[in-house]
Amino acid sequence: MSQTTTFSVDGMTCNHCVHHVTEELTAIPGVTNVTIDLQAGASSPVTVVSDEPLTDEAIKAAVEEAGYAVTPRGSLL
Repeated sequence: MSQTTTFSVDGMTCNHCVHHVTEELTAIPGVTNVTIDLQAGASSPVTVVSDEPLTDEAIKAAVEEAGYAVTPRGSLL
């Protein structure tokens, strides 16, 4: 059964940024798809589909490893 997680990331300004975040998120075990709607200069919505449960900590760590920040909201801090 797949799980879909949606959150926003601050600081991305170009497709190069999108590539780095996508690369880090797809490295999380179980992640099967990452979709990012780049909103340069604003928080960009990110959707991650996985076939294993994802923790907020794993998502946050992957985004930070790429050099960006998850927008504080809901349970993703």
